[in-house]
Amino acid sequence: MDDIEVDALADPTLDEPVLIEGLPGVGHVGKLAAEHLLEEFESELVRRVYADEFPPQVNIEDGVASLTCAEFHAVDADGADLLVLTGDHQAQSNAGHYHLADAFLDIAEEFGAARAFALGGVPTGELIEEYTVLGAVTDSDLIEPLEEAGVEFREDEPAGGIVGVSGLLLGLGSRRGLEVACLMGETSGYLVDPKSARAVLEVLQGLLDFDVDYASLEERAEEMEEVVGKIQEMQQQQAGGISGEDLRYIG
Repeated sequence: MDDIEVDALADPTLDEPVLIEGLPGVGHVGKLAAEHLLEEFESELVRRVYADEFPPQVNIEDGVASLTCAEFHAVDADGADLLVLTGDHQAQSNAGHYHLADAFLDIAEEFGAARAFALGGVPTGELIEEYTVLGAVTDSDLIEPLEEAGVEFREDEPAGGIVGVSGLLLGLGSRRGLEVACLMGETSGYLVDPKSARAVLEVLQGLLDFDVDYASLEERAEEMEEVVGKIQEMQQQQAGGISGEDLRYIG
């Protein structure tokens, strides 16, 4: 197997598609948001990307194994053409992140995408009541329309920058002349966070003018609230119970 292999499964004609990236990250915010788009709208699997930078494993469904990969789906979101990138893993090395991000951008450009949104989460270290979406862009001209959609831009945040594919879509996308924005929902960083994913999707919905139902995300949010409630009970009942450091490995 080559370092990166791309299987072309379909070649639909898309009208000015927008790349939407939602790979695993803090709170699984971007992944949840991207997968919700796939659940709610008609979509077609168009590319599978295999790489030796992904973990050495297969996924099992009904007893059948498939090599782990990233996937691109063409999505019709109320007339807006989207190219949604998601998967179960990111690269395991710095060089791998660069190589995969370049491959992802090659595919996006192949379908004619000139705009992209990288979706993710930014950790706060504490449980969230009101969810804010932070932004980063490749050009200052993109800031005003995002602010009008409810995105906040804060000096020197997120601290430490944006790592992984989301950050590289900004950096490498800018070098290719693409308009890229990163939408980051605030999240505790401890748990899978459907509420943060919804906050990010609501911003994206306003920017791209589509309507989406959030019922399934609300159900997942209720499930996570039960988990949080149990954790809080444990913390109250046991001195020295689950610490924030421990919680970072849940979900």
